[in-house]
Amino acid sequence: MSKRGLKQRFLRLSVGLLLGGSLFQIGGCDPQVRSALLMGLESTTTSLSDTLISAFFISLQSNSTSNQNLTTTSSP
Repeated sequence: MSKRGLKQRFLRLSVGLLLGGSLFQIGGCDPQVRSALLMGLESTTTSLSDTLISAFFISLQSNSTSNQNLTTTSSP
């Protein structure tokens, strides 16, 4: 169990360092490149958020409405 915890901590540290390093790299970029990159990240994040929110609300819908469309077949 401690191995899994160590791996998880290492992964979180790695992701944090990568994100932090990428932020420093973006600061030194050409302003047009930085603007295009940030606009792309913004649209991707917005799209992902919308998808996750939609999936959440779809999962909250009643199962009784989705079961009405299901059919069963019996084996002969």
